[in-house]
Amino acid sequence: MSILYKPFEVFAEDDQVCRQFAQQQIGQGAANAQNQGLGTAVAGTAIGTAAGALIGRSGGGAATGAGVGLIAGSAIGAGETDRSSRGLQRRYDIAYEQCMYSKGNQVPGYVYQNTPPPPRNR
Repeated sequence: MSILYKPFEVFAEDDQVCRQFAQQQIGQGAANAQNQGLGTAVAGTAIGTAAGALIGRSGGGAATGAGVGLIAGSAIGAGETDRSSRGLQRRYDIAYEQCMYSKGNQVPGYVYQNTPPPPRNR
């Protein structure tokens, strides 16, 4: 198996182009994931406040409900953000690897193989 080597400068150029390409593929997904997590935390706080007010019928109950809602909403929001981030990272990695491979670079998971010549007839 022969491996084709490129000068480092060419590899670095390919790397930069492919990073930009991969970032374009995921678009604004990272910002959207963070905003979604924040929205979940805010919604949890609002629901917790309402539940605390209904249960406690006093300022203390509402404050306790808000605290519990904030904690629960934050935990759920963090989980959703983490889940979204993993999916975005996977999409980024695939786009980057495909770009680098298409430019003739070796990347994990892809092995460059020369096709062996056909067998000789005797």
